[in-house]
Amino acid sequence: MTLTYVLLFLAALIILSGLFTINQGYVGVITMFGKYQRAAGPGLHLKIPFLEHVFKKISIQNRSVELEFQAVTQDQANVYFKSMLLYAVQNEEEETIKKVAFKFISDRDLMQALVRTIEGNIRSFVATKKQAEVLGLRREIVEYVKVEIDHTLAEWGYHLQDLQINDITFDKMILESMSKVVASNNLKAAAENEGQALLITKTKSAEAEGNAIKISAEAEREAAKLRGQGIALFREEVAKGMSSAAEELRQANLDTNFILFSMWTEAIKNFAEYGKGNVIFLDGSTEGMEKTMRQFQALMLRPSGTLDVPEKK
Repeated sequence: MTLTYVLLFLAALIILSGLFTINQGYVGVITMFGKYQRAAGPGLHLKIPFLEHVFKKISIQNRSVELEFQAVTQDQANVYFKSMLLYAVQNEEEETIKKVAFKFISDRDLMQALVRTIEGNIRSFVATKKQAEVLGLRREIVEYVKVEIDHTLAEWGYHLQDLQINDITFDKMILESMSKVVASNNLKAAAENEGQALLITKTKSAEAEGNAIKISAEAEREAAKLRGQGIALFREEVAKGMSSAAEELRQANLDTNFILFSMWTEAIKNFAEYGKGNVIFLDGSTEGMEKTMRQFQALMLRPSGTLDVPEKK
């Protein structure tokens, strides 16, 4: 009876020793006598006791690592990179799991090979560029590394999910010289913009002044035209008025010289009223008035375009 219990206990112990679990997000690699046997997914599994062995539990989750390394540009400038690497097992197929399980002795060796491979690819890319180009080539660096390293990682059973370059810096002296170049370029651009603005201001001012002169000239010409028309109309009306007045005086058997006398007195009145302090010398004597009247008569009787006729004594 006791032997039976002992046998049952040993059998149960053997069965329990053959049970094992794989957590979610992992794949178990089972070997027998050191040779790959099969892969086990998440859950409870049974293996042959004392013969089969759980060689490794491989995580199929995404893993990340931070990298810091140095590269040299084509013009011999030191560039310092800080980046983040995101990678994972390529898939859960049996061949992929076998590569991941047996390509490297440990995860440390895998990590070292992965980091050095990525660093080498970035350094080879940076070595073909100048320092002024590197800062604007983050995306190009990432794309170059992915293209170059995907085939290598696939042979190891991994896939590069993402590579982010968080920081790119140079030596202190290079940073200072780059800052001076940027500052000088900004000053140059500001001077050019200021010159362009001044040129535009001067040009617009000249155009405005030219337009103002043109408008003023047009207005002056129009005013002169209107003044000439006014004077011509005034003379026409004066001539009509004098002709009408002379006709009325003849009909009344009066001397037409009365018109000249009236014009003379009106002129003197206007001189006194609108002279504004100006001094005008007039001969107010009877002889002076008579002389002036004779001159008016001579002007009225002289044919157009004739020379002055000497005064008869």
